[in-house]
Amino acid sequence: MVHDVREAGVTDGPPPSGAGCTECDAAGGWWFHLRRCVECGHVGCCDDSLERHARRHYEATGHRFIRSYEPGEHWFWDFADDEATVGIPLPAPEHHPVEQGVPGPTARVPQDWRVLLANRP
Repeated sequence: MVHDVREAGVTDGPPPSGAGCTECDAAGGWWFHLRRCVECGHVGCCDDSLERHARRHYEATGHRFIRSYEPGEHWFWDFADDEATVGIPLPAPEHHPVEQGVPGPTARVPQDWRVLLANRP
């Protein structure tokens, strides 16, 4: 069990890959909340989103630590231990643009988004 990302050798983090979920943006999709990989900066959608790209990134790369990429949230998570962990300072920006909306991006979110999330597999 790791209680601090530094215990796993992570001492420096890169800037985020962008303002939104990398894969959802490429597909013209949308997300509920965003997560930022501490190890490479990849921004992916959360486990409550339809595609769960942050978790898929962990499964594909083994990059186990994420930080919330939501305004006002500063927590870190360890996918491998499935629990909160202590993080490190990361380069700006600390969150997606506020005007992007949640879920976001606003222009791509369907009207029935609540139903879609409630019924996701």
